[in-house]
Amino acid sequence: MQPSPPASDIAGVPPLPQVPGTVGAAPAPGNWTKNSPAYQTLLVFLLSLNFGIVFFDRQAMNVLMPDVQPELGLSGTQIGIIAGGLSFSWAIAAFFVGRLSDTLGKRKILLILATIAFSLCSFLSGLATSFAFLFGARLLMGAAEGGVMPISHAMVASEVNPARRGLAQGVAQNLGSNLLGSFAAPVVLVAFATAFSWREAFYLAAVPGLLSAALIWFLLREPAPVARHEAEEGGSISFLDAFKVRNMWICVVVGVLMVAHFVTTWAFMPLFLEQGKGFDSTTMSWIMGSLGIAAAIYSIVISGLSDIIGRKPVMVALPFLSIVGPLGALYWDGSPYVLAAIFFLGWMVNGIFPIFMATIPSETFDARHHATVLGLAMGSCEVLGGVFGPPIAGMLNDAFGLSTFLWLLIGLALVSGFVAMGLKETAPAVLARRGRAPLAA
Repeated sequence: MQPSPPASDIAGVPPLPQVPGTVGAAPAPGNWTKNSPAYQTLLVFLLSLNFGIVFFDRQAMNVLMPDVQPELGLSGTQIGIIAGGLSFSWAIAAFFVGRLSDTLGKRKILLILATIAFSLCSFLSGLATSFAFLFGARLLMGAAEGGVMPISHAMVASEVNPARRGLAQGVAQNLGSNLLGSFAAPVVLVAFATAFSWREAFYLAAVPGLLSAALIWFLLREPAPVARHEAEEGGSISFLDAFKVRNMWICVVVGVLMVAHFVTTWAFMPLFLEQGKGFDSTTMSWIMGSLGIAAAIYSIVISGLSDIIGRKPVMVALPFLSIVGPLGALYWDGSPYVLAAIFFLGWMVNGIFPIFMATIPSETFDARHHATVLGLAMGSCEVLGGVFGPPIAGMLNDAFGLSTFLWLLIGLALVSGFVAMGLKETAPAVLARRGRAPLAA
């Protein structure tokens, strides 16, 4: 009997570059076989809750900006710089905290320290009296928050059954962040700021993170180090080696474009809805909140769907669909309920964020390097998309009008869909149906 050909030779598929820790290396086992389904569920729930609180703090600035802007006298460019500054320090932290957690093997304690730090930074935002003060506070917050998601996804990748990895990572990244950050933050914080002030709203946003840190400390275990196979060479992977893999750089390019799309939407849409469309602050908060409900649902639906039909189809289709949101904001002048429904449909694209930031990279590289490559994916997206997107949109708005950023969103979405066409499929179920082994094996 002839031996089976290697996965890279099946059906004429050429082998990927031989990068340490990826294709061609013997797989290192994950820890998930030691964890009960109940613990895996608890882990995903707490990580999702924690990242939800991260986004509650991050989105606070966006939804409170209509109150902050006149008091501090901020221009559109300064608003963009504040959003971009947080993304920059977030990206730097994602690069280096993720790599540090791989090196030290101490994911839980680093996650707890980051959670406490970003909560304290929310208090600083409420104390701001100038653009420079507020900019500095948001820089510190980004540095505290940036390592949270790479560490969280690395914990999910090693502690949860790979058959449910897409769903688990989608829930960890999107469910809590959108229920708390994209839905609760606009509704709760705008109402709180209306009753008191935007400063008190920032103080309120700081409290949940401290509670989340305590839950993680008492209820989660430090993941055991992933065992190394004796045939593996070296214990680390360089960023340059990671970028030699096609899926990695495509995920980064799509991520840069879509993070710019996401951050720019949240930085300027609340202002546009109030100042451009004439909605009151309460109506604006509920329209923006519809994005949170949409993304929370799609975090489960799209991530779970990608486990079944594949990562590539959803990565290609949903950026094209997302252009209905900016088009609706531009041309719909009727009921705000209909506009919220248009936003709800277009925001389905939010379901692909954990796929290009975590699922595809973690299915392409072995478990020892997950926090490193996930930090690379998330950090690159933030430092290029999150940092440059909002300032560019702000300058365009200052030069050509308040609605100009919407055309930028449309362009970012269209390019993302075309770039994603170059991805190689990584979903285990799809590869199994095609008779191919997983890429990371």
